[in-house]
Formats: sequence, C-alpha cells, structure tokens
Amino acid sequence: MTKTTTNPASDKHTKACVFIAEYAAWLYGCGATCKRIRANVKRMAQAWCLNIETTISPGSISVVLTDETTLQSFVYIKRIPHTAISFFKNTKLSQLSWMIADREMTVEEAETHFRSIIASPYTNQWLVLVLTSFANMAFCRIFGGDAVAMTIVFIATFAGFRLKQMLIEEHFDHKVIFLLCSFFSSIIGASGHIFHLGNTPDVAVATCVLYLIPGIPYINSISDLLVGQYLVSYSRFMNAIVLTFSLSVGFAGGIFLMNLNLF
Repeated sequence: MTKTTTNPASDKHTKACVFIAEYAAWLYGCGATCKRIRANVKRMAQAWCLNIETTISPGSISVVLTDETTLQSFVYIKRIPHTAISFFKNTKLSQLSWMIADREMTVEEAETHFRSIIASPYTNQWLVLVLTSFANMAFCRIFGGDAVAMTIVFIATFAGFRLKQMLIEEHFDHKVIFLLCSFFSSIIGASGHIFHLGNTPDVAVATCVLYLIPGIPYINSISDLLVGQYLVSYSRFMNAIVLTFSLSVGFAGGIFLMNLNLF
C-alpha cells in the first residue's frame, strides 16, 4: 500500500478502497473475468459514492481512490490470493456486490459478509469427485466408447481426480499436479489395451485425462481479450498452455510406460 499524500481521503473512504481491492483480488482468484470484476467494483463504488480507478494485472489488483475536493489520492495494491477456482464463492461475491448496492450496506457490514464468504468451505470434495467421474465417463460415451471403456474411464478419472485433490491439499505446484494425475490416469486408462477389455480401448485411453483440461482459463482468456484486457488475457492463456503441456507430458509418459502402440 502506498500513499501519495498525507491525507488523501476520509477514513471511511480509505477503508472502502482497501475492501474493494481485496474483494476484486479474491474475485479474480476464484475465476471471474475482468469484465465481471470491473462491473462488480463499479457497482459497489457507486453505492458508496467513491471516485476510484481499478487496474487489473495478472498478479495483483490496484485501486486508486481520488478525493474530488482536494484531488488527493490513495493507492492500494492487493496481490491475487492463491486459491482454487470456485463457482460457489464467485457467485456469492457477486451477490455481495448487489447486496451493497441494494441495501446500502456499510463497509463494516460488507467486510463481515466478505470474510464469511472467503472462509466458507468449498463444495463437498466427494460429491465433486463422483460427479467429475460420471461427467468424464459421459465424454467417453460421446466419443463412441462402449460400457467397458466407460467403466475404465470412470475408474481412471476417480483415481486421478482424487490424487489431484490430495496434492492440492499438500500445496503441490499445479504443473506437477497435472503431470502426475494425467500420468496416473493414463496408466489406468491403458488397462483396456493391456488386458484386451472391450471393443473400444482406444477411446478409453483418449478420454481418461479430459477432466484435467483447463477449460476455465482458456475461456476467461478469450473473454478478457474481447474486452481489451490483453495482459491478463495473455497471462491466463499461457498459464492454460503450460498446464496443457504438463498434462500432455504425463499422458505421454503413461503411454510409453505401458508400451502402447496406438498408431
């Protein structure tokens, strides 16, 4: 945090500025696009009669509060938190911005709601695990997999995604997580070829790692590109590319280890 003057604004306004910066940083970390972040921040700033400018960078959020009377400014920079993408928290944070606009909440009340949202647990991991496994099994069916291939994909996804959850809890680097999980799932996915199970073992191999595709970063990068947030768009796109590369390396390692000839 930096101050460009000795008394840039009232205490109330500076607290609001700090809150908005932290709010925007968490919204970014939970997977929101730049367009959504700006819309929510603008909504809250108008409710509190603040004259602010927000700069969204790949690693931080900068909020500049200007006192229209004295033209003095207050700058607060908040680093993006290392948190998992969460549609639940994303939605709750957006709802909070509407609550501030509709109910005229004070900064202190908004802060209390905000802390409860970011401290709330993520969606039940076992429910997510089972639903992800069924979703990837459905992908296998879409691409022509038979019942045996679908079963193999379900098991490979269940085991790989559970490994992902465990590694995230241990704070492993995401690139390592993607590599290890794709390697693990590809070995299980290759069981149809190894043991001659079913009529479509190649479909099982091809779809067993689809649950790791970083779709949200790819989608968000396109969305940010369309609204002119080129730096953030490039950062998110390159992050998705690196994760996809890690996935591919792990997948290839599993195929080579099982000595499969898919061509």
